[in-house]
Amino acid sequence: MIKEIITYPTPPSVKYATDVRVFNEEILSLIEDLKDTIEANCLDALAAFQIGSYYNIVVVKKEDGSFLELINPRVINQKGRVTTTEKTAYFPELSAEVTRYETISIVYQDKNGTQHTLKADGNLSILLQRKIDYTFGSSFLNKLNKQEKKLFQKKLEFGSNIAISQSCPTVFKRDYIIKVINAVMIVMVTLLVGSLFLDDSASGQLWKYQTYLFLAAIVLNIIYFFYAQYEGKKFTSCTSCQIGNIIGTAVILLAKLLVIMLLSYFII
Repeated sequence: MIKEIITYPTPPSVKYATDVRVFNEEILSLIEDLKDTIEANCLDALAAFQIGSYYNIVVVKKEDGSFLELINPRVINQKGRVTTTEKTAYFPELSAEVTRYETISIVYQDKNGTQHTLKADGNLSILLQRKIDYTFGSSFLNKLNKQEKKLFQKKLEFGSNIAISQSCPTVFKRDYIIKVINAVMIVMVTLLVGSLFLDDSASGQLWKYQTYLFLAAIVLNIIYFFYAQYEGKKFTSCTSCQIGNIIGTAVILLAKLLVIMLLSYFII
């Protein structure tokens, strides 16, 4: 029977999985439910924990279409470290960079209670580690380093990997326009100060230069305002806060220009 897979933010129904002690019809039925749910959702594996069962059971779909049934799996040895991009049904459509053991050895029982050992590496090793984590009430979120966990929390907030890839960068192209405007204002202030040491005949020429620079800065400020909004729309996770910053920056730049121009009018 196909079961509903528990997904975030619904917490798992139990904290820790319980080892199977009696291999009866209930366990066989649970294993079949896991297989049906894996097939229905095109998954590679499921832990019973993920469908609300408290039993320590993991079922893996192998490349040939058959199933590997692991009851009471335990990792007994591990070797090497590898970082891969992982996805899990508990966090649909989201992924994270997780560091795990490259090779593991596990012990488990089959549905008849017979004990087996298995050495896994590559994708199977990663898959088994992820599913066995669930038997301890955990997910790959608990395996993330501080930086990756902070990033993944943002993914959870926006419900998408895209929201993170388009999150607010620290430097925008529009910042270069501001640098040019600031450079123009520095030149305007320099001309204003220089006018104090020139005679009246040169002041008329300086005023003309000052006017040109003022108009150029106004045009650049307009370009900044519209381009900054266009650029901000690319980063959907922080559009609202950016709009406020853009308007504030444009107003401040305009105010500075007006002050410089008023001083120039009275002094030059």
